[in-house]
This record gives sequence, C-alpha cells and structure tokens, in this order.
Amino acid sequence: MKKILIYSLVLLLWVNSSLAGISIMGDLAQEQTLQPGEKFEGTINLKNTGPKACQVNVYQTDYLFYADGNNIYDKAGNTSRSNASWISVGPSRLTILPNQTASVYYMVQVPEPAQLASGNNDVQVKWNSMLIGTYWSMVMIEPVPEIGTEEIEDKTGRVSMGIQTRIRYGIQIITNIGDTGTREIKFQNKKLLSQDGQTFLQMDIANFGQRWLYPNVWLELYNQEGKNLGHFESDQKRIYPGCSVRHKIELTNAPPGKYQALIVADNGDDYVFGAKYNLEIK
Repeated sequence: MKKILIYSLVLLLWVNSSLAGISIMGDLAQEQTLQPGEKFEGTINLKNTGPKACQVNVYQTDYLFYADGNNIYDKAGNTSRSNASWISVGPSRLTILPNQTASVYYMVQVPEPAQLASGNNDVQVKWNSMLIGTYWSMVMIEPVPEIGTEEIEDKTGRVSMGIQTRIRYGIQIITNIGDTGTREIKFQNKKLLSQDGQTFLQMDIANFGQRWLYPNVWLELYNQEGKNLGHFESDQKRIYPGCSVRHKIELTNAPPGKYQALIVADNGDDYVFGAKYNLEIK
C-alpha cells in the first residue's frame, strides 16, 4: 500500500508560543543596543509541556513583512539589514524530556567597520560599511513532527495518508547600533471601509528610516466647525526599516458627514509623526 505524507506548515510568530508540547518561555523578540565591536549573550528558554520527549531543530532566517500580509523568511544574511551573520546559535538540535526545560544559547558579536569592509557579502558591504540604525533576524525553533497514525483509504483501498504537521516559532533578535539611525515613516493607501455594519479607516504605515519603530497610532476626528468628535485608537505594531504594517481604526460611532482626520503615530520618544486627511462618512 502506497503512503502519501501531507506536510502542513503552520508558522506562529506572535500569537501562540505553546504548541506541539513546546513552550517558549519569555518574549518572542529580544532587543539589545550595542556599539560596533561589542557583544551580547542571551538564551531562548524552552519547556516540553507534552507527554513525550520532543526533538527540536534550531536554525536562522531573515525576516521581512509588509502591510499586504506578505511575510518573507529569506536565507539568513541575505537581506540588507540582517544581523544573522553576527549571531552564533547553539545547539542546532536538542531533545527535551517531558516536563523538562532546555536552553538555546546565542551570542551577538557586532563587527567593527573594518571587518565589514573585508567581507564577501556584497549586500552587507554596501549597506554596512558604516553601522547605523537597527539590524535583525530570526532564530527558528522547530519541533520535529511525528507522523499521524490515522489513515484514510480510497475506494480501492490502495492509498493511505499520514498527516504530518510542522510548527515553528520565530524569535526575533534585534540589534540597535547606539542611538543612530533616521526615524521616518509614511502613511500610505488610506481608504474608508464598511464591513458588517462597522466603519473603519484603513491605512498602511511604512518605515522609510534606518531605525525600527513601535508607535502608538490614533486618530482625532473634527467636524467642519472644527469640533473634536473623539479620539480613536489602533493597535501598536512594530515596524522595521523597509517594512510596513496595516492599521484599521474603527469609526462606527461617527455619524455621516464630512470630517478632517488628524492621524498621529507616536513612538514614545522624541519622534511623533502626523498627517491630515479629509474624510466623508456616508
């Protein structure tokens, strides 16, 4: 009887860090501010909450994301602001017994500019001849899957299928070079949406700077007489340089009419960005 394995890849980064018996203990983003030549050591702590021993693979990727929902997990070190080549990770494979914990160790060694200039990666040399702003990559934690025991036969009884689910967790390792790097965002693709009786202002925010940002985003709505009709907030989302995110701000309670909207993205420091738009809610 011929068996067909169906691989189902589920990628979980931020939503749930406790699946398939492996729990990530701690944040899924680890950030440090360093200077060229400095290093930092850290750990990713894992726990096996399942009833069986679990093997885990550990490897690196780059990571980019965009407002349209596209996520790119490129080969480690391929993107212009990747710090993957600065990071040593180990072990690359480990076994965790039931109800036991284990740690993956990593070290970030920020290179000196002279080391960068002598590198073989043309992309890295072009962008990093001077280290400025934020660099990041991912350490992937991937439990080795088990083949399911349930079989499904066709009418002839000649084919069965085992279901294999692969789950991985991405821990983002973020390196800021001092307080360097420009901070710049752009508001893009603004439009009003009506969904299931609710009204939203949808807009994209793109990071055109050199430093990652994590702004609080809100909207102040004014009628034609200049009266403030309310403060409307969106979720807080991190944005790496060259990446973008999509925000939806609910305006269901605003009555039909013409308005001026002041959109603010406050990074919680000296950097606050804003834009004004004319809106008509029908």
